[in-house]
Amino acid sequence: MYKIALFNKVPKNILNLLKKDKYELVLNQTSNVDGIVMRSMDIHNMDFSTRLKAIARSGAGVNNIPVERCAEEGIVVFNAPGANANAVCELTFFGLLISSRKVIDSIDWTRSLNENVVENVEKGKSQFVGPELKGKTLGVIGLGNVGHLVANLGIKLGMEVIGYDPYISVKNALGLSWDVQYTNDINELYKRSDYITLHIPYNDETKNYINKENIEIMKEGVKILNFARTGIINEDDLFNALECGKVGYHVSDLPNEKLINAKNVVCIPHLGGSTHEAEENCAEMAVTELVEYLEKGNISNSVNFPDCSMDRYPESDRIIVLNKNIPNMINTIATVLAKYNVNIMGMVNKSNGEYACNIIDIKGDITEEQIREMESSLGILRVILIK
Repeated sequence: MYKIALFNKVPKNILNLLKKDKYELVLNQTSNVDGIVMRSMDIHNMDFSTRLKAIARSGAGVNNIPVERCAEEGIVVFNAPGANANAVCELTFFGLLISSRKVIDSIDWTRSLNENVVENVEKGKSQFVGPELKGKTLGVIGLGNVGHLVANLGIKLGMEVIGYDPYISVKNALGLSWDVQYTNDINELYKRSDYITLHIPYNDETKNYINKENIEIMKEGVKILNFARTGIINEDDLFNALECGKVGYHVSDLPNEKLINAKNVVCIPHLGGSTHEAEENCAEMAVTELVEYLEKGNISNSVNFPDCSMDRYPESDRIIVLNKNIPNMINTIATVLAKYNVNIMGMVNKSNGEYACNIIDIKGDITEEQIREMESSLGILRVILIK
């Protein structure tokens, strides 16, 4: 029986994937559980039991999870890339509209009218006149699951679209409209864009990605949208640019104390993936990944271990070995199994640079004590036996 901790509400139809004869569900605890399904809770300072094998994040970002620590403890971390992509794409275009037409400001002004509403509306509406999106240039930084949808929708709305992503996947490249202009020069995007929207992860490489230096390259009055992650815009540089009008408007789905009081900024309360469809899609992907790993040892959409899967060899047991990607590991594993008179029937090995995964179907008896002995070998992080 697998024990799964739920750190967020999961739709009832998705919980049905966790069969009652195989899974026990508990709320908000980590002690003695095999897996965690979670969303936005920050668990960096949480202690994990030695029984914990996997964490499934019901969403794309994993900034709230200690990914590297989990890898060192042999805990596979999954996310749900693309499951909420359409929801974020739709909200991004709402952001484009409100940055262009000052819709939020106009609504607030209209609500302040106490008398002669019709007359005052006709007199005052000119202060909210803004440009149409059609014919304007949209710069999309990051052409992943969300970004390529945003770029394609921009084309459909009659915008000129420039995309930049040095790491674009083959799948997303094939899904990109032929009318999207792809550039390898980010400065070209900065110079030409009337609107710039960010769809990149937060990491050491993207910290303060938008800053004083590249804002200076941009058009006067450029609108900048962030529906990605906190930290990729240097906020002090942004505020200075908003104050002098270099940046005409900023729309963020990631509010904080400084942003909500800044000039020409609209903050949305992190609603990018907050649709019923997106939340269900994310939960289904996360739970499916968790089940596939616990029951079969197959890994897909992990952020700390490589994708690795294999069909089960008939009438075999299965061993999952997670290890550091160092020389001679396969030989080490095979030697230990031979020592226990265990025959390898099928095996697949995958690595992602620093870490590796081995799925091994075996015939022959192997005990939990022998499994623990395998784990003591240099470089091996975790060994899991699936009967």
